[in-house]
Amino acid sequence: MDFYDTLRRLCSRSGPSGFEAEAAQTAMELLSPLVDTVSIDRLGSVIGLRSCGRPGAKKILLDAHLDEIGLVVTGIEEGFLRFAPIGGVDPRMLPARELLILTKPEPTFGVVACLPPHVQTAADHDKAVAIEDLRIDIGLSQEEAQRLVPIGTPIVYKESCFPMENGQICGKSLDDRSCFAVLLRTMELLRDRELDVDVYVMGSVQEEVSGSGAIVGTNAINPDCCVAVDVTFANTPCISADDAPCKLFGGPAIGMGPNMTWALTDRMVAKAKALDIPYQLEVMEGSTGTNGWHMQTCLEGIPTSVVSLPLKYMHSPIEVVAQEDMEHTAQLLAAFVQDFGKEGA
Repeated sequence: MDFYDTLRRLCSRSGPSGFEAEAAQTAMELLSPLVDTVSIDRLGSVIGLRSCGRPGAKKILLDAHLDEIGLVVTGIEEGFLRFAPIGGVDPRMLPARELLILTKPEPTFGVVACLPPHVQTAADHDKAVAIEDLRIDIGLSQEEAQRLVPIGTPIVYKESCFPMENGQICGKSLDDRSCFAVLLRTMELLRDRELDVDVYVMGSVQEEVSGSGAIVGTNAINPDCCVAVDVTFANTPCISADDAPCKLFGGPAIGMGPNMTWALTDRMVAKAKALDIPYQLEVMEGSTGTNGWHMQTCLEGIPTSVVSLPLKYMHSPIEVVAQEDMEHTAQLLAAFVQDFGKEGA
């Protein structure tokens, strides 16, 4: 798999929480050759199934969410758009940012208005402007803007993704489409292998706001175990090692804590050691901030594992992942699935 080409396709599609249809369509097209069936459920999540063909086989669900953080139009003043966040948007990222307003039939380009440094006060230099005080300039009058942009129109960062040195990839919505690309690679690795479990792959919606896509999908599938595959904080000069204990090029981070079923964690670690796959351990003492937190409590309770891909600059337009880590994460997941029915956890 060409990870960059796959992410270029996925990340160029707009899909803020609740508006994932465009991203889901591309995800379905990419997944379709790797599974027996694929569909989009009522909430908008992509669900693919590779069946092992054995009656009563156990079911494993691998999940990565497709939605991204974004904005939504709340009003128009003198042609400038007011907006609110969808998900965890950092207001420091917004001034002078290029955006796509997802108008129909074509998106509209806009920029977040900013105050030139020449007219800023000393206090202005030391604080972020609150989102409710920012405006988006789309170059139109009040009347033109009202005709073009309905209230409630979603907005995303304009950037897609681009390659960096040493096999790194930078761009928007790598949280969590890089992990959906990992699931595609996992199914590619399993394509010619005999399986003793049915493998479900879910590209879930609305993780950034509620986790409802994963909840609905998990309840419908009723798996024997789940693996939530999401990103985690990679260490950088701007973040302490306590807040980001994992690193790029260190391999997948295997979660340990109350959200993770211990037997599944043990299986992940054992498979990584047996195959010399580099891995990191990430202690998650409470909520993991992933779909695993929700999937664990679906139905009568689902044994759950959380595996994370290290990522720099989370929830920004310049998130960074390493293709090497993506490959190692896919290898670990493929090993976890292989012979699961016979070996258990």
